[in-house]
Amino acid sequence: MAMIGRRRIVTGLAAAAAAGLIGTPQGAATEPPLETTTLRLGRIPASCDAPIYSADELLRAEGFTDVRFVSTTPGRARIEALGRGEFDFTMSFAVTQITALDAGIPISIVAGLHAGCYELFARDAVRGITDLKGKRVGLLQSPPAFLIMMAASVGLDRKDIDWVTDPALRPLDLFADGGLDAFLAFPPEPQELRARHAGHVIVNTALDRPWSHYFCCMLVGNREFVSKNPVATKRAARAILKATDLCDSEPERAAQAIVGRGFADRYDFLRQTLNDYPYKWREYDAEDTVRFYALRLQEVGLIKSSPQKIIADGTDWRFLNELKRELKG
Repeated sequence: MAMIGRRRIVTGLAAAAAAGLIGTPQGAATEPPLETTTLRLGRIPASCDAPIYSADELLRAEGFTDVRFVSTTPGRARIEALGRGEFDFTMSFAVTQITALDAGIPISIVAGLHAGCYELFARDAVRGITDLKGKRVGLLQSPPAFLIMMAASVGLDRKDIDWVTDPALRPLDLFADGGLDAFLAFPPEPQELRARHAGHVIVNTALDRPWSHYFCCMLVGNREFVSKNPVATKRAARAILKATDLCDSEPERAAQAIVGRGFADRYDFLRQTLNDYPYKWREYDAEDTVRFYALRLQEVGLIKSSPQKIIADGTDWRFLNELKRELKG
C-alpha cells in the first residue's frame, strides 16, 4: 500500500484531539513540572510495538518537547541497551524483561500494554506442542525461553527440539518453504505467514490459555531514569497508555499514522495486528503477569530469582495505579 499522506495523518490526529486523546492532560496541570523535556524511546520493527509508535503527539501534549525514537536490536539486546541508558523507555515481552532482571540489568517494569503477539505455526503433521519432539523448530525475533516454557508445560525438554535460530538461515522462509516443522512467529511474521498460506496455527497466545490471561508486552524503563524522574515517568506512561487505547479503539487510524510516519511498511499487516491482539491494558494484571512468567522460568531453570524478588527489585506500579484511577476509559 502507498504511504499515507501527511494531510490524512494530521486529520486523524485532529480527530484524536477532539476525542480528548491528544491535548493537555487534566492531571498534568496540577502536577509538578517535568524533570526533563527529552524522552528517548527504544523501537524495533515490530507491529505490536504500535503504542510506542503512536505516542509521539500524546507525549508532546504531556510537555515533552524533544521526543526521540532510537532504533535498537530485538530481544535481549534491546533490554540491555535500555539498562545501559541508551534510551529511557521501551516495550517488550515480559519474559525477556524478567530474564534480564534475573541477570541484574537495571530496569523497572511500570505497566502492561497488551496480550497476544506470539503464534506457533506448524506443518500439517504437527497438531500440537507434544508433536514437536524431535522436530526442527525455527524462531527469529521470539525468545527461545518462551517456547521452552511451552514445551515444558506438556512434558518436553528443551533438548527434545532441534532449534533453528540463526538469522542467516532465514528460519521464516525455511518454514514457509517446508524446511522446518514449526515456527514461533512474532508480528508481523504471523501476518506474513498467513499471506503466504504457510502452515497452520497450533498455539495463539491471544486466544489460548494460560497465555491469553496475561500481558505479552509491557512498558519498561531504565531504572535510574524512573527513580530520578517520577513526573516524567508518569506522563510518559500516561501518553503510552492513551496510545494503547487508540490502537484498540481505532486501529485503522492508528495504523495509518504509524505507516505515514515511516515506522512500518505494510499498512495491511499492521492493521491486522491491531485487530487481532487485545490492546486492553486495564483488563489484565501486570503483577500477576510478572509472577506467572517468573515462576515458569524458574521451574524450567532459566532464572534463579524467585518471582517475589523479581517483583520487588524490578517493578514499580505506583504510576500505573495512579493512572488506572485517572484514565477510567
